[in-house]
Amino acid sequence: MIQDLVLERPEQCLGVRAAGDMLRVHSLETFGAHDGPGLRMVVFVQGCQLRCLYCANPDTLAIGGGKLMQLDKLVEMAIDEKPYFGKKGGVTVSGGEPTLQAPEVKAFFERLLKEGINTALDSNGSVLTTAVKELLKETDLLLLDVKHFNDEWHHRLTGRSNRNVFKVAEHREQSGKPMWLRYVLVPGYSDQEEYLHQLGQYFEHYQTIERIEIKPYHRLGEHKWQAMGMTYALEGVETPSAAQIKKVQDIFSLYFKEVKVN
Repeated sequence: MIQDLVLERPEQCLGVRAAGDMLRVHSLETFGAHDGPGLRMVVFVQGCQLRCLYCANPDTLAIGGGKLMQLDKLVEMAIDEKPYFGKKGGVTVSGGEPTLQAPEVKAFFERLLKEGINTALDSNGSVLTTAVKELLKETDLLLLDVKHFNDEWHHRLTGRSNRNVFKVAEHREQSGKPMWLRYVLVPGYSDQEEYLHQLGQYFEHYQTIERIEIKPYHRLGEHKWQAMGMTYALEGVETPSAAQIKKVQDIFSLYFKEVKVN
């Protein structure tokens, strides 16, 4: 069973923190095509403070799990893959939640940028500390996961408030650097029209948002919950139909210049 730890303060992140020249990593993906522009090397870090009901990788949640990897090794791997990145590709750090290791990810990104490699951060937006702000300066593209516009529903889905998510979005907007929004569509949980419109209205005047991605809910991680002796709370919830996805696309298209289904 995974450690059920909900982090309320940044100092509680220390259990997941590695040394400054290392990252606590769950897994790596090469030639990833769904976590930012172009082909990318994706580093999935270990540890997350949210408890999303639909989490496809519950094995990334435990604080202090995973394996420690030297930044030297990760940079070397990225350089080896650089010929395949082209003009748009690069490295994405995802999770788990990367901001729990903000200083280490920042050091990683600084070295990648010196090598001319694009950096992207996939974050749930739950942490906004000085260290995270410094990390965002080295982040070419922020992929910000907005789980739900309504705070009560966000609590139901993740166990935590969404207040910091909008603070992160505001900070990124003020920086003038680009971001993509990501929205997991779960029938019965995050498909309410009124809140979809409210989300669009909240963000429609943001200049840094290049697109919003709809990520249809799937049950591919359900077996992991079962294998770890955990109860999968969304058992019986079906994946959204093409019509349901199209409906959300149409709503978001009223407010965002680009809407993609990922």
